[in-house]
Amino acid sequence: MVLKDIKDGSSSPPQPSGSFSKSSPLEMGVVDPYNRKSSPESILDAEKVEKKPGGWRAITFILGNETLERLGTIGLLSNFMVYLTKVFHLQQVDASNVINIWSGFTNLTPLVGAFISDTYAGRFKTIAFASFATLLGLVTLTLTASLPQLHPASCNIQQPLTCIGPNKLQFGILLLGLGFLSIGSGGIRPCSIPFGVDQFDQRTEEGVKGVASFFNWYYMTFTVVLIITQTVVVYIQDQISWIIGFSIPTGLMACAVVMFFAGMKRYVYVKPEGSIFSGIAQVVVAARKKRKLKVATEDDGTVTYYDPPIKNSVLSKIHRSNQFRFLNKAAVIIEGDVTPEGAPADKWRLCSIQEVEEVKCLIRIVPVWSAGIISLVAMSQQGTFTVSQALKMDRHLGPNFQIPAGSLSVISLLTIGIFLPLYDRVFIPFMRRITGQKSGITVLQRIGTGIVFAILSMIVSGIVERMRRIRSIKAGDPAGMTPMSVFWLSPQLILMGLCEAFNIIGQIEFFNSQFPEHMRSIANSLFSLSFAGSSYLSSFLVTIVHKFTGGHGRPDWLNKDLNVGKLDYFYYLIAVLGVVNLVYFLYCARGYRYKVGLQIGDFEEDKCFDDVEMVSKKQLK
Repeated sequence: MVLKDIKDGSSSPPQPSGSFSKSSPLEMGVVDPYNRKSSPESILDAEKVEKKPGGWRAITFILGNETLERLGTIGLLSNFMVYLTKVFHLQQVDASNVINIWSGFTNLTPLVGAFISDTYAGRFKTIAFASFATLLGLVTLTLTASLPQLHPASCNIQQPLTCIGPNKLQFGILLLGLGFLSIGSGGIRPCSIPFGVDQFDQRTEEGVKGVASFFNWYYMTFTVVLIITQTVVVYIQDQISWIIGFSIPTGLMACAVVMFFAGMKRYVYVKPEGSIFSGIAQVVVAARKKRKLKVATEDDGTVTYYDPPIKNSVLSKIHRSNQFRFLNKAAVIIEGDVTPEGAPADKWRLCSIQEVEEVKCLIRIVPVWSAGIISLVAMSQQGTFTVSQALKMDRHLGPNFQIPAGSLSVISLLTIGIFLPLYDRVFIPFMRRITGQKSGITVLQRIGTGIVFAILSMIVSGIVERMRRIRSIKAGDPAGMTPMSVFWLSPQLILMGLCEAFNIIGQIEFFNSQFPEHMRSIANSLFSLSFAGSSYLSSFLVTIVHKFTGGHGRPDWLNKDLNVGKLDYFYYLIAVLGVVNLVYFLYCARGYRYKVGLQIGDFEEDKCFDDVEMVSKKQLK
């Protein structure tokens, strides 16, 4: 006898030799906060979803907390390289190593934080604990600037031999502060976006639209933070005082903690469900144990699948699919797999269809995630070689003011800040009428558009650099300065801003919508790993190009003298890699199947969607 998919709470499942749940929802008649019927045990256990007001009233507190928290952490660290060299008297290489090692460690901690959040603590508690850790880290680093005992004595930086580096205590306190910040990032980064998504009831059309809008506003506030920190905060630290420049971010972080707890009564709290990794392992092991079973491609009624009612915390019931069909064997019931009460006798031999399909979701995401890493390589150039170009160009804005080369990336940030409200209020409603998609275009189409903008930005970067080099050589300035305004770099930075607006937000939305609901924190930790991977890949490319493009009397492309090197060739190389990556992404997207599920209590209760990317959604009856 074959179990048919049923809507949880609408009817009792068939009861073959041993039912598959202790009591059907219809028999018990207990209604949970989502108005779904479930057993009393599921209402009281740790898997229930406690629904509070939520919505945009709760999001106001979350976005406010996030904005102040990022103003604090980014504001303190945006000029940290200068702080280490000028205040702690570290050599440039040593300071760079401290930042790179700390940054790499910080990008790994979200995996640990996501595991703790999704398995034990829940998102609210994880963010709360991490916020205090971040505040403690900021206080510690502020003390290193405030107390003379916690940083080396001042000296004349024009005479390096008179500058003494930090002692063990001073360096240890510095690392302690950075360690607290890493702990804070490990809890906040993977949980902040999922906690915001939790505030919307995605069983309603309003909730689905709210989530899409939340992603845009989340990244727009992030962009505004970057603009403020790279201008105002950096100016205060450089020109006024390091103590004031560190105290302001620390005070903002304290306000963020207060604001986060002020919204407690308005939040929706989704409780953790236990170890997600054990569930993944159980599906793989169960499928391997039953690898010799013969299962037909089409359901011919010869096998029975274990398909109990889903848990209350799950937003949608995922239908059994034939993709990665070998995993379906984990849900096939054979003799001795179920107890008389209908529960699995051994979870390492029998898993539900829902659990199997959730593992398939993870497998589908990996290729798209890998394409995202390569697409971010172009973005990482705006903080390195773009700055080198700007240093050789005319940066005057009026007769008395010169734009700092490091602040030039504000152009891409302004592009994002201006474009995202237009995207949210104009582009999405316009495309929604054309495509019928609630978000205007699908998330993978958004990511793909961002990849195209990244390629265009590298092509434009190469063209502008070639123009700059030719003009500079003709000018013959001994210092290599170019009689060319720095605003010639604006087109590539604007394109890079559009790349971020499409690609980054698309990735955020993709991970949060395609991961199983209880794994969203893990999804956002993967996003941090994407940035780490792109940084390491960019560093690898720089090393390879620097090593193999020179020799035999020829300078390498990335020569420290831009007029001697061929930086434009390096940009074109990244563009070519971007084209290859785009083809790879289109291949992955074309075969990608969106997570297909029946929304419990959805506004389209009788419909589900099976999307094969880059084409319109096809309705299944």
